[in-house]
Amino acid sequence: MDLVTEITILVLAVFVGFEVISKVPTTLHTPLMSQTNAIHGIVLLGGLIVVGYADDFVGELIGFIAIVFGTINIVGGFMVTDRMLEMFGPKKKKPEPAEPIVAGEGSASDAAADSTEAGS
Repeated sequence: MDLVTEITILVLAVFVGFEVISKVPTTLHTPLMSQTNAIHGIVLLGGLIVVGYADDFVGELIGFIAIVFGTINIVGGFMVTDRMLEMFGPKKKKPEPAEPIVAGEGSASDAAADSTEAGS
């Protein structure tokens, strides 16, 4: 593919992506996060195809940038999805803090020592 075709595909992809995302209501953004991971997988695959067919440095650079951004989006999408699913999971119980032992207050060993001293 020549450079003009690659730039045309990039511009069209950006335009279509923007139009699709801007039409989604804000209440649906969180549930659609998992599906966007699949879309970013397609971006990653497209980057691999561009690098495979690239004849010059610019084509390889565009493919490499697509691979890097696709990978970042996939990893970030899975992290956000994981955090979202944790919100709907069972609540984790926090361990109760142990009561501090204060010097001077009677403990079992202090009481035994006091009784032996009083008896002598």
